[in-house]
Amino acid sequence: MMTDDLRDELPADLDPSAFVGPYQFPDNSRRRWPGVLYLVIAAASVAVYIGFSDAAIVNVGWLVAAGVLAVVGVFSITSGWRMHVDETQALVAAQQALGFPVGHASAQQVWRGVRSRPTWRVLCYSAEDPPVERGLVLVDAIDGEIIEHLRERNPDADISTHLDQQPDPDANPDAEPESR
Repeated sequence: MMTDDLRDELPADLDPSAFVGPYQFPDNSRRRWPGVLYLVIAAASVAVYIGFSDAAIVNVGWLVAAGVLAVVGVFSITSGWRMHVDETQALVAAQQALGFPVGHASAQQVWRGVRSRPTWRVLCYSAEDPPVERGLVLVDAIDGEIIEHLRERNPDADISTHLDQQPDPDANPDAEPESR
């Protein structure tokens, strides 16, 4: 078998080219499976240490490895939160928290805290053209609670308004008339 025949593939649920429609974020509860595997390997390492302690290749390193794998396994299982709020629900919650009609918006999944609790970071712009206000909202992806939000005037709207204004020659009496 040649190396050209070997190809790395994404799992079917993560392959973006095979999916039509709105993207669905994978659920964080998938982290639990590796955690279970780590715990099984840790238990097997302890069993090897106990059962074959007189073998030449079995030493205290097996117990150290089992301890590390057990800690990582417990962490993986406890940080495998099941998400109950999708990005659409997070966008609705963000609009309610900000209190203005939302035009353009974007949701990004992030994690916070030691146990990696999934959170939606939602950036929203008001519906005017150009948007007058913008807001950033953090929505908990497990229970939909608004963690925090920021609402402010859109500084880009001030710049675009400034650029659209043409100088008024009548406003300045010292201005010279245009020559033709």
